[in-house]
Amino acid sequence: MTPLTRTELDGMLEGAARAWLDDALAEAASHAAARTTAGAPPSPPSRIPPWEVRFAAAGRCCSPEHADAVRTLLLHEARADLETLTRLYRQGAAAERRAVLLSLPRLVDSSAALPLVDDALRTNDTRLLTAALGPYAAAHLDPHSWRQAVLKCLFTGVPLDHVHQLAVRARGDAELARMLTDYAAERTAAGRPVPPDVHRALALAEED
Repeated sequence: MTPLTRTELDGMLEGAARAWLDDALAEAASHAAARTTAGAPPSPPSRIPPWEVRFAAAGRCCSPEHADAVRTLLLHEARADLETLTRLYRQGAAAERRAVLLSLPRLVDSSAALPLVDDALRTNDTRLLTAALGPYAAAHLDPHSWRQAVLKCLFTGVPLDHVHQLAVRARGDAELARMLTDYAAERTAAGRPVPPDVHRALALAEED
């Protein structure tokens, strides 16, 4: 998923939602500026920053259809660090967790956020799986975990089109080819159809 720009969002939101987003982004920018100002005092531990309240309310105020885009914009504007991303993920509902996962490529350069991806890959929530397997996972998941993620998609019905850089990472992967062959054999033995994505991924894995 390519994040929507602010301009694109403005063209989709009604007037009240646009005004709400203006205020939310201003609060997020103010928070980011305060964190980078030398000597700025930290927020009281018991106080939730206003932009984080907006983050949780995005679906209600801007519609569920646009919530992903609104939340990822807020995270970027606030320059959310790993600690903040982890807290929002752990405390958030599935929709909020999805936004955190979608934001990782823009906000985290290292593999430090992989525990969040691993957590999402352990669920059977297909929206979380889809969000987890974007550019961040393609760049940082180790081969074993990545192969298991591909199999998880097949088990849960997530199209492999959602696996970022599938063709790049699967090509010539003999272990993935073995796993896919075993999976196809198990399905056939059980009298169940083999999903077309299995054949597609297997063809990639068997390429030289």
